[in-house]
Amino acid sequence: MKASRGYPVYMVNKKAEAALAAGHPWVYENDLLSSPGETPENGSFADVVSPKGAWLGTGFVSLQSKIRVRIFSRNANDTFDAEFWRRRIRYAWDYRKTVLAPDDLTACRVIFGEADQFPGLTVDRFGGILVTETLSVGMERLKPLLFPLLAEVLRADGQTIDGIYERNDEPLRAKEGLAQNKGWFLLPGETPPASTETEICENGIYYHVDFENGQKTGFFLDQKYNRRAVARLAAGHTVLDCFTHTGSFALNAAKGGAARVTAADISESAIEMARRNAARNSLSNMDFVCEDTFELLPRLAREGCPYDFIILDPPAFTKARKTAENAMRGYKEINYRAMQLLPRGGYLATASCSHFASESMFRQMLAAAAHDAHRQLRQIEVRQQSPDHPVLWGVPETAYLKFFLFQVI
Repeated sequence: MKASRGYPVYMVNKKAEAALAAGHPWVYENDLLSSPGETPENGSFADVVSPKGAWLGTGFVSLQSKIRVRIFSRNANDTFDAEFWRRRIRYAWDYRKTVLAPDDLTACRVIFGEADQFPGLTVDRFGGILVTETLSVGMERLKPLLFPLLAEVLRADGQTIDGIYERNDEPLRAKEGLAQNKGWFLLPGETPPASTETEICENGIYYHVDFENGQKTGFFLDQKYNRRAVARLAAGHTVLDCFTHTGSFALNAAKGGAARVTAADISESAIEMARRNAARNSLSNMDFVCEDTFELLPRLAREGCPYDFIILDPPAFTKARKTAENAMRGYKEINYRAMQLLPRGGYLATASCSHFASESMFRQMLAAAAHDAHRQLRQIEVRQQSPDHPVLWGVPETAYLKFFLFQVI
């Protein structure tokens, strides 16, 4: 069966029709009622229709993934030429210009996958460098058209773009039949920058960003405003920042006037980068510990805890629904120990960046940890990711970051 525009057609069941109508962009293999007679090319366009043949959208075909089609258009009049994608990029950039302060635009997420109708594509900006992560075969095929348009749109707005670096070293690419790789995407007539490190300024703090070897795209931009919230509370306190990575929460607390800040992480390279960042910002009220948080907190319980403000910002403990319950035990362990360590009236900032650890699960875990620690939580704020990582209603996967600030009493 062919659509009027000549794209292959997939017919879905009522369950998938309802999900698409609610705004979700994914069509799963198990929800297909019929497929094109001739197998489409991997990463090509296809139309999706309801059981009664009503058109529901156009998306990218992925033949090796359980997500068979990723919808990117719900307008039957769309023509998917360069101008279409140029408009999409401009729309995403205009949104960032609206929701972020001008000073925040030099270090922000420019494209957030499905939330910006670019399924499987992430683009982060670190000064003059755009760092991309491509996790869908459709976007992989589109790169030769799309990436030059990215630079064009931002440059037309007066932004300096020196190069595009690809961080495609994510194992999830295998589910799309894609190999892992990383390196410069060279724009026509351009040569790559000499370094794979750069510097950004966020919340008035300077950071070295190693976008070749750092985690994900090199720096976690989604906690930008949550770091400011911590800085507002930090003045005069002794702060322990667990899972500090390159020191972002610790640096904000130190600049916010903390009496002392300890930045702790299991990674020696992360601690070394945190030291560099502290030196770059002339922050002398900091020290650094290379230790596993699951060992550090029990040690402090034995030796005595000199901190009255603890920050827990761990990496995702689960990346699959089936391991979410096990992950919650890990979250409870560190939160329980932090609550026990804090003096009465101390402060706790705690986060989870896993979509599969839902907010309701996270709240239940925190309540259980507080109960077991014989503490009561006085909620200060509940926050989420910064708005350059927009939450798209109907797509729960885009609502992944939970961030709570408490006084422990």
